[in-house]
Amino acid sequence: MSVRGLTRDFGAVRALDSVDVDFLAGEVHGVVGENGAGKSTLMNVLAGVVRPTAGGVFLRGEPVSLGGPADALARGIAMVHQELHLVDELCVAENVFLGRERTKRGLVDRRWAREETRRILETLGSGIDSRALVSRLGVADRQMVEIARALSCDARVLILDEPTAVLGPAEAAALFAVVRRFRDEGKTAILVSHFLGEVLGICDAVTVLRDGRLVETLRKEALAGTAERDLAARMVGRELGEHFPPRWRPEEETALEARGLSVEGWVEEASFSVRRGEILGLAGLVGAGRTELAEAVAGLRPRRAGTVLLGGEPAEIRCPRDAVRRGVAYLSEDRRRLGLVLGMNVVANTTLVSLDRYARPLLDRRAEREATLSHVRRLDIRVGQLRDGVETLSGGNQQKVSFAKWLETRPRVMLLDEPTRGIDVGAKEQIYRLIRELARGGMATVLISSEMTELLGMCDRIAVMRRGRIVAVVDGATATEEALIRHASGL
Repeated sequence: MSVRGLTRDFGAVRALDSVDVDFLAGEVHGVVGENGAGKSTLMNVLAGVVRPTAGGVFLRGEPVSLGGPADALARGIAMVHQELHLVDELCVAENVFLGRERTKRGLVDRRWAREETRRILETLGSGIDSRALVSRLGVADRQMVEIARALSCDARVLILDEPTAVLGPAEAAALFAVVRRFRDEGKTAILVSHFLGEVLGICDAVTVLRDGRLVETLRKEALAGTAERDLAARMVGRELGEHFPPRWRPEEETALEARGLSVEGWVEEASFSVRRGEILGLAGLVGAGRTELAEAVAGLRPRRAGTVLLGGEPAEIRCPRDAVRRGVAYLSEDRRRLGLVLGMNVVANTTLVSLDRYARPLLDRRAEREATLSHVRRLDIRVGQLRDGVETLSGGNQQKVSFAKWLETRPRVMLLDEPTRGIDVGAKEQIYRLIRELARGGMATVLISSEMTELLGMCDRIAVMRRGRIVAVVDGATATEEALIRHASGL
């Protein structure tokens, strides 16, 4: 598969500009670049989701016009999207074979679908029940279902857009074992990822995009001597500084304390505290209960037991509105379902939770725009115009808008669930500096992350969860990845 002169415009914004790339059979081909570099747009063209403005796609040297995802699938091209496209009301097996159901005597063969789904999930090292409703799955399990759906298509070209962003180390390792088998069968896997170590570890070739243009394609010989830092410099067009900003000494005053929090089926008697200016990490394997604990503090999930204290005083937080009023903000790991309202513009999403401030009594649209513009500049959100729909932004810029929405509430406590998911190395540095800057101003922060290096580089202390319980609290400055993994896995 190859593209020649590929160009794609979205209004006045040129997302791809005359890109030429060859994706060879029997290789894993990585595509890297900053947010807004055009990676997802390129993948969406290859998968038939969007049509190019100019240039073309070639299969086995022949030009093809992809009329849509179904057309691409019929030609052997399957894609796992960065943003999940599952139907909550259907079970796992129904999602995997949606639109491709096998029938038996005129009826959908549900038993076959369940068994085949179970088999595919087993190859991925996943124990997800094929009969489970998708609405009851966490983000990591949803991602595995998306991957299973793509693998069920018997494709010749498999496109993976940030497939490991929410997966733990074990799930990622199982996925890459499948990808290697796919390559060894003479097929083509295309991997988009911000985890550069991951890219260098599995890819036979890497294409670098910047501002919609091709920088270069590195193949085996060139990749052999390439380090993560070198690849990052090619992506951003400059040398990157220190990845994590220097630590700041927290204050003594406790801002948030949780005592004996329990969430049915997820969390058992979890207790922790965060001081003003402190960054507390939450580590753990997939399903350990980190997200559920944060959601309970933020009023998004009912507590079976336990108390939340703010500034030393008990706080009744039974819903998200209570949390916002008391200065607690929760940045969800699932930005498209819970963090943003797709179809609304950047301004509307940024001020959505803070509308009371702009009602005088009618909404002051000018003040809304000015506040949004301030966040756009501070977070370096790459947007054509403020009235652009948030769904037109790259995944990383969508995450920044979600971040801006919660900063707009002027919180005292921030619960950040995978805040750098799907964000490139340059943008990560910006987010890290912002989190540290907020801490210096007295913000108490709880940081949930699947990246051990992120927790070790950013957190003053790290609480480790295993099977719904906090089993250890370690010093972020002296802890190691091995120690965190040992606590998280119970070794």
